[in-house]
Amino acid sequence: MVIEKAPDLAPAKTTDSRSAVDKAFSLLRCFGEHDANGIGVSELARRAGMSKTTCHRLLATLVANGAVERAGDVYRLGPLCFELTNTIGSLKKEVVGEVLTPYLAALFEQTRQTVHLAFLQGNQVVYVNKLFSIKRIPAPSRIGGSAPAYCTGVGKAILAWDYERTESVIKAGLSPWTEHTITDPEQFREELAQVRIDGVAYDREEITEGLSCVAAPIFGRNNTPIAAMSVSGPTLSFNPELHIPALRRTCKAAGRAAVNFQRAQEQRRKASMKTPA
Repeated sequence: MVIEKAPDLAPAKTTDSRSAVDKAFSLLRCFGEHDANGIGVSELARRAGMSKTTCHRLLATLVANGAVERAGDVYRLGPLCFELTNTIGSLKKEVVGEVLTPYLAALFEQTRQTVHLAFLQGNQVVYVNKLFSIKRIPAPSRIGGSAPAYCTGVGKAILAWDYERTESVIKAGLSPWTEHTITDPEQFREELAQVRIDGVAYDREEITEGLSCVAAPIFGRNNTPIAAMSVSGPTLSFNPELHIPALRRTCKAAGRAAVNFQRAQEQRRKASMKTPA
């Protein structure tokens, strides 16, 4: 008697025939508008339909090229993606990157502490410039890099006047970066209300242990914050209150310069649109 072999009911393994480039683009497409705080490798691998090992390898390449940033155990889109999509408007490039940088230098001269200049892009703050103090400690901020707005002084200084963006940030989730990070939505709203009263925002070791800072918004036209500056230092030796007068004074002067620049740009644009007689 011949015994027939039972059919193999297990699904046949399929080979992923996508090229490395295809897989890299698949990973980049996995980042959505609510993933500003980062995504873990397991979730990225699941979304992209690839193994964790392959995902790890591709992420390392994307990080090395600035397309993705690593923040602890999670990943988020890097500065290269924003540069390629031109999400930074030409006005912000000129105003924040060029017009305001001299004021950051002036703030550094007055405080001799580490100072930052940043603006809001989506739910993140983008660091346009940074001047270091000799007392600096390791921090996630870097020129051209980004960080979640909700746990940075510069981010809170801008969010306090942007109610719609604040709700978007809260909806995306207030993940803890340290044990001091504000993760309760109502407490975060109260924090921003206090920023509007005081005119300054604080980061009390909320993104990095041992690092504290105070920040203030830079207002452009229509009394809308276009950027923010901060002064930071080691928590044990840094007294933010000492630097608030210089911070406020510098941000106010920077705001006037930004408004004048915006007006001049508008006048030039209108002049160029006039038809010669």
